[in-house]
Amino acid sequence: MPKISIQPQHNGIALIVEDEVTNRMILKALLKKHGYNVIEAENGAEAIQHFKKQSPDIIFMDVMMPVMDGYEAASEIKRLAGDQFVPIIFLTAMSDEKALARCVEVGGDDFLSKPYSFTVLSAKVKAMERIRTLHRDTRMLYSRMQRDEEIAEQVFSGAVIAGNVALEHIRSLLKPASVFSGDLMLTAFAPSHDLHVLLGDFTGHGLAAALGALPTSEAFRSMTAKGFAPQQILFAINNKLHDLLPTGMFLAAQFVKIDHQLDHISIINCGMPDCYLIENESMRLKYEIASKSLPLGIAPDIDFRDDFHHLRVDEGDRVILATDGVTEARDLNGELFGQKRFIEAIRKSDSSSYIMDKLAKDLEAFCQDAPQDDDISVVEVPLIRELLPGWESGSHHFVTDGDMPQNLFSHEQPDCIEFQLILYGSQLRQADPVPILINYIQETAGLHEHRRPLFTILTELYINALDHGVLQLDSMLKQGEDGFTNYFQQREQRLEALTKGQIRIGLRIHQNNNSGYIVITVEDSGHGFEFKTLSQHVTNETLYSGRGIMLVKSLVKQLQFFEPGNKAEAIYVWEDKL
Repeated sequence: MPKISIQPQHNGIALIVEDEVTNRMILKALLKKHGYNVIEAENGAEAIQHFKKQSPDIIFMDVMMPVMDGYEAASEIKRLAGDQFVPIIFLTAMSDEKALARCVEVGGDDFLSKPYSFTVLSAKVKAMERIRTLHRDTRMLYSRMQRDEEIAEQVFSGAVIAGNVALEHIRSLLKPASVFSGDLMLTAFAPSHDLHVLLGDFTGHGLAAALGALPTSEAFRSMTAKGFAPQQILFAINNKLHDLLPTGMFLAAQFVKIDHQLDHISIINCGMPDCYLIENESMRLKYEIASKSLPLGIAPDIDFRDDFHHLRVDEGDRVILATDGVTEARDLNGELFGQKRFIEAIRKSDSSSYIMDKLAKDLEAFCQDAPQDDDISVVEVPLIRELLPGWESGSHHFVTDGDMPQNLFSHEQPDCIEFQLILYGSQLRQADPVPILINYIQETAGLHEHRRPLFTILTELYINALDHGVLQLDSMLKQGEDGFTNYFQQREQRLEALTKGQIRIGLRIHQNNNSGYIVITVEDSGHGFEFKTLSQHVTNETLYSGRGIMLVKSLVKQLQFFEPGNKAEAIYVWEDKL
């Protein structure tokens, strides 16, 4: 029977770096018993050349050698190896603690004392092999994790970021601390052409912090598109995050609504650093908006209405939103960038350019190559006409001139859909009927292309009935630097105390193939207002009264008021071109 010889398992290539021939021979014999192919070098310079050409799996390095010693060779080999783990075991008979410490400093992973013991050598080799296997598995898992994060980041960008609007005018500085950012910027147009902007900062950063961005963006975009008010959107996001996020995780946020008439903004700060309204020409800080409300997701059913700031603005002003990653950015010495430097960058910016340009340069010069601890996000929103969209053009249009349709006020036409909604007392304080009505119109009549003008008409007529009819507010309160603040404060106070009064909204929709019209009637229980002098008020561009009604008038075929002024009827006519 033939004799079977058992060959030792091949464990790779071992490099022996030793100037003494005898020591090399002994160590070579021991390593071959362990299944290694052995290559030899007489000094550090030769060792580096062998490493470049043959990529050994383990290196045994003497310290004292001619040409190049072990310290220098080990340091260079570790540099060349990069992320790859190549264990270096120093061969030494030294007992000097400083010399041994230096071996570790230059990249040594272990020591082997002379004279060599096969038992000790075996134990050290097996230990290095276990570490190398662990290192390889870790690298493989890390590589897989990076691939998964890159794929998830693409999905995240498509689902969250790609839907943003007005980015050609909004300037932002978004620097994540890792592949995923825990900061979130969302922008969307409401049917009224108001622009909503949300800047948020989830607890922590990375993938875990970014997970809440998906439900947040979904609620933000869908509710903005349906015409819900900012406080309603925040209410919904807050409750959704409270149900989804684990304890201790939340979303600090800044939310600004830019009115389509560019005369005022509504802004709230929920647990974020101060945000700013900047005057265009002087770069003066007109307002600093500090946090008044809890971050989102901490407690359910938060009413955000009282925490909004309603500020008068002028065209060309700018809104600056920022997360705490900006003021808490560190330089190489650990010093914070701070709020003072932030404000200084704003004040020293050129009014003819973006503030973001100056701020980005100052941040880069300050931080240099210091590690980034947190996500950095700043958003600059210039309050300019180009920021907001015009009425959409396409294969359909609304009709504001020409002859009126025949039998316009007939209730007997066969293709007629009629709907009436009445809100009483406290319902006026809590409900927003316009998104409900718009949804009804779309579901029953399918007028998706006319969503924006219809939303504006309904909103302006309803707000006119509520503010001036039921609440008896005077638009002249809006005049002056703090006019909008005073107006909305009085509005909230009167709404809170409201127990009676009513508003009736009626819709009558007539369709005929590709054309049709809607009769919108809004009637309140108030005493009415002097609608006969309305056009005289609007000719004065410095006054804010009557602008909404004149906007409605520009969108409809006919707008009329009935005595004593508490009932309005608007007729919207359309004709879709095929």
